[in-house]
Amino acid sequence: MFFNPTRLEFARTKRGWTKARLAKELGLQVRSIQGYESGEYAPEPERLAIIGDLLRFPVDFFAGDDLPSIAPDTASFRSMSKMSATLRNAALGTGVTAFVLNDWIEDRFRLPEADLPDLSDLSPEDAAATLRRIWGLGESPVGNLVHLLESRGVRIYSLAIEAREVDAFSVWHRGQPFVFLNTIKSAEHSRFDAAHELGHLVRDRHSMLHGEAHSPDMEREANAFASAFLMPRASVIARKVGLVTLDKLIELKKVWGVSVAALAFRMNQLGLFSEWVYRNLCIQIAKNGYRTSEPSPMRAEVSQVLKKVLEALRAEGITRSAIARQLCLAQEDIDNLTFGLALSSVSAEDAGALASTEKPRSSSGGRLRLVN
Repeated sequence: MFFNPTRLEFARTKRGWTKARLAKELGLQVRSIQGYESGEYAPEPERLAIIGDLLRFPVDFFAGDDLPSIAPDTASFRSMSKMSATLRNAALGTGVTAFVLNDWIEDRFRLPEADLPDLSDLSPEDAAATLRRIWGLGESPVGNLVHLLESRGVRIYSLAIEAREVDAFSVWHRGQPFVFLNTIKSAEHSRFDAAHELGHLVRDRHSMLHGEAHSPDMEREANAFASAFLMPRASVIARKVGLVTLDKLIELKKVWGVSVAALAFRMNQLGLFSEWVYRNLCIQIAKNGYRTSEPSPMRAEVSQVLKKVLEALRAEGITRSAIARQLCLAQEDIDNLTFGLALSSVSAEDAGALASTEKPRSSSGGRLRLVN
């Protein structure tokens, strides 16, 4: 069997394994792993099977063509300073796996095309207001942000990494915007992460494509964009109350689908209460544990496109394990990219925005079409 050494390195780093760990598990010297990954020589079939079991990849995976890659400096990680190289490489590996799955899906389905303007010449506040105007959102709260982004051609995948250091990241791949969301975050924090990545996609595309996706200023401005996009100035000011208490914040946060901390910050930024009131609210938020556990939590947002795709495949008798076999991946990797969605029916609530369908591809060459 043909052996592609780049795929061994990819599988190892995606699982967060060092060469030393793999060598120890195989009873080899690190030099042997280096030889495998450099293409100097290939592992024997029996040893390759063991490697596949250890790294949870089918043996056929190692015979595929070179995979696409994501240069670390082109991905908009929010907290690079807190992230180890091992964790970063695992997250980037998830992104590459998503490209493979996405190509497979787009060979079979027609999905919304990318519709993201370049707003790099605008301030975060102005960019958020302009994008809302272009998309016809006015000052209304965004109902489901993931669905909105998907309707505008953004590919949304889940990032099943048990580490809060990786909030989310976005990247451009062959002219297509991708956003990856960490599934261990609260729904409110995940929405803010998605809006943050949207800010990068519309304001920092040039920097991302040219390997300059990281700077403190870019992160601050993406946060400012997310705050303004989710909580429009006029909308927040219109709901100004006399005495702002923590209980009132918990009630109001439901309007915009944000955390109490994010709402308190935005209201303070807009001058709706004094610095003294803001400091006291922050103390109460921290004291009640609301920095990590959100009060009155909202329902998590998941991909509607992937739900409808998986439903269409289920109707054709195509299971997740079958998809994994075709792509030479483990089923866990498919599940981890697709918010853990089962191949089950799409609820009526989730069927709204992407409602136009045709038959899935069959021997006659038909297609399912997902449109806004």
